[in-house]
Amino acid sequence: MKPFVFSADAHIREPYDLFTSAMPERLKEYAIHVEKNGDWLDTKIGEKICIRIPLNWGQVTDERYGSHKIDLRLIDMEKDGIDAELIYPSMGLVNYLIEDAEAELISARAYNDWILDHFKGHHHQFVPAAIIPVRNLDNALEELKRVDEMGYTAAMLPVVPCDGIPKYNMPDWDPIFAYAAKAKIPLCMHTGTGNVNLRATRGPGGAIANYARQMDDAIDAIIHLVGGGVLDRNPAAKVVFAECGASWLVGLGERMDEVYYGHSPFVQPKLSRKPSQIVKDQVVCSFQNDRNCVANREAMGLATMIWASDYPHKEGTFPHSREVIDKLFDGVDISEEEKAAILGETAAELFRLQRNPEAA
Repeated sequence: MKPFVFSADAHIREPYDLFTSAMPERLKEYAIHVEKNGDWLDTKIGEKICIRIPLNWGQVTDERYGSHKIDLRLIDMEKDGIDAELIYPSMGLVNYLIEDAEAELISARAYNDWILDHFKGHHHQFVPAAIIPVRNLDNALEELKRVDEMGYTAAMLPVVPCDGIPKYNMPDWDPIFAYAAKAKIPLCMHTGTGNVNLRATRGPGGAIANYARQMDDAIDAIIHLVGGGVLDRNPAAKVVFAECGASWLVGLGERMDEVYYGHSPFVQPKLSRKPSQIVKDQVVCSFQNDRNCVANREAMGLATMIWASDYPHKEGTFPHSREVIDKLFDGVDISEEEKAAILGETAAELFRLQRNPEAA
């Protein structure tokens, strides 16, 4: 029997006018929009290019028809063996680069109102992650409460807060994490969001360096959340990292333990659990191809890893997800129950997926 497969990282392509139409005239300079520029497709805020993608990227590979149409997406999911998805934005990934707090809030609310309605009737198959604005943390808490009341079971924060926003080691974040814990809403941090440098390395090896190092942003976020005590003070809060891999997580926990005890005279605040235990209890990473985390699942903690396809992105596993999944477990001594947890059951429980179509 085929296991239930929940992809914990997928994307929707928003209507191109979603953010421009929502932004009042006095704040139009902060509206997210997309422009074609020669051979490139630019996602911009005002005149600032935030993401640049070549138009011909991946033309020789299988086309993705369901980037914004649900009926076509369901066909692709059936083709790929995917039963449900956690949905992140595409254009909206740059929302954290909006420098005006009011405009950021307006933009986030426009997306949050649209995406929930877009998947109406399909919430047994799709879990949208709400964008939580962070330029003003009062706005963040207000929007988190609002989307909770709307029925959201996942919410986004930037993996790297922009300048002027408290880093994740600061107690300023406690109200956000406390409410998320109470509401059982995992806080999701997708790679490339916030103050990240997607082109940090140029020249030879740049593509490998820039993509591989994206796990560094997740590592920094975890170190700050654990070391600063935010997770320890809010033990029911869950943090999910997308598209950063997972197999490094156990080593990070061990390293923080070593530092916590080896440099204890300098460590503040003191924690009620060792760092690696906080990681096991509260951190979850989605991954595509990390065989090492599957093989090392006992040390990492089974609940820290959830599989993802990254549909419809070209670097994702579509339309070969079945083959990718088979390779993950090939030669690994693992039970069917453990496979099921990694492929979908852990994510379905974490994001409170409505498995009954009539309830969606």
